[in-house]
Amino acid sequence: MSVLDQLEPKKVFRYFEQICAIPHGSRNTKAISDWCVNFARERGLEWYQDSANNVILIQEATPGYEAAEPVILQGHLDMVCEKEPGCPKDMEREGLDLAVEGDTVFARGTTLGGDDGIAAAMALAILDDASIPHPRLEVVLTTDEEIGMLGAAALDVSPLKGRQLINLDSEAEGVFTVGCAGGSLTKCTLPVTRAPFAGTALHLTVSGLTGGHSGAEIHKGRANADMLLGRLLRAMAAATELRLVSASGGAKDNAIPVAAEAVAVVSDADAARTAFAALAAQLKKEYRVTDPALEASVADAETAELPMDGDPTRRALCLLTCAPNGVQEMSREIEGLVQTSLNLGILKTEAGEISTAFCVRSSVASQKDMLHDRLRCLTEALDGTVDISGDYPAWEYRPDSALRERMTEVFREQYGREPKIEAIHAGVECGLLCGKLPDLDCVSIGPDLEEIHTPRERMSVASVQRVWAFVLEVLKRSK
Repeated sequence: MSVLDQLEPKKVFRYFEQICAIPHGSRNTKAISDWCVNFARERGLEWYQDSANNVILIQEATPGYEAAEPVILQGHLDMVCEKEPGCPKDMEREGLDLAVEGDTVFARGTTLGGDDGIAAAMALAILDDASIPHPRLEVVLTTDEEIGMLGAAALDVSPLKGRQLINLDSEAEGVFTVGCAGGSLTKCTLPVTRAPFAGTALHLTVSGLTGGHSGAEIHKGRANADMLLGRLLRAMAAATELRLVSASGGAKDNAIPVAAEAVAVVSDADAARTAFAALAAQLKKEYRVTDPALEASVADAETAELPMDGDPTRRALCLLTCAPNGVQEMSREIEGLVQTSLNLGILKTEAGEISTAFCVRSSVASQKDMLHDRLRCLTEALDGTVDISGDYPAWEYRPDSALRERMTEVFREQYGREPKIEAIHAGVECGLLCGKLPDLDCVSIGPDLEEIHTPRERMSVASVQRVWAFVLEVLKRSK
């Protein structure tokens, strides 16, 4: 039974609901990609699909627009899969449980994937309506955007004739994004050896954090569970001899971790608990505004796994204590814009290693390189290794943009005010696509989405309606 069938525009929400029924987390996009191809086949559209599951769908111009410049509509097919604690849903195999409350659409217990399912839904709704006037439309739906824009990096752009691109991956209505930071996934790995150690095993947990997008919300000063776990372990190690067994937290490098846990063996359990409790109380005070639900607890544990030796334990705690995290530099040119940051998003322990994965971002290439060097210097001093992947360039502001001027004109008429034109700290695929398509003119827009990359994600129905009308009018005037 449809949940969104009463919402307007009907085709947009119909396709969004169908998208939500197909599991489509990052690295799990084959099914959603094939579904898009079937959509094109059924309508006789020109289509391309590659080994990365990217899809390009092309519809020729409607009558009267044959001489107009083509327009590219672009979004991504993958979503960040996060769940509330205790949510039983298998997001690798099950669709989402959609719900409507007032003006908002959300998914029960999980992320919604409005980022960026709404882009695909709008594009497909346009392609499926012969009454909508438009130039040649080239719909580009990429994959694995959320884990480093891997789809866009692999995309073959040779089928594309357009040099005007409307990206539908923004989350604030009325904001025209015209530039973004570049970034990378930087993984730091330390080798570990293990040996018996007499003591008491303790289980540490940090939970209840607010979390959020590691680019769009990094400036809000929210706590990072992985970093707090490192502080707590360090405090215990200062109070008594400690050997780390395991530490883990976070599932996505571009999401601020909301929970983390560790198992450690300590010589003096009472001293360790006292140190833990003292720092936990201070952390709750530090983050009482940004993370009011923060909880930190320690309990007795049982573990069959050997703890790490003393030196690997010290190196691991040093990495978690000394690694840079959060905002590093603010822009001196654009007030309020984060220029450079990094987020420790994934902490993982395996038998022979402990690793940290950082989402590194900067709109200045040399500062991105600087963060790579800082992580490399620290990690190599701890006898570890660094691997950098998914490196993508910044999207630089274009002073002369015919597309932006046309969109601004339509916005003034429909909204009665000026749009906000800004660069953002989050990554947008426009940077990669500009590198592949010389002279590409890009603007990124989208409807209002709240708390993306968290189970609290919500999408405004009224905002979708207004953005839909706006996009249609921009296409109508594109000749």
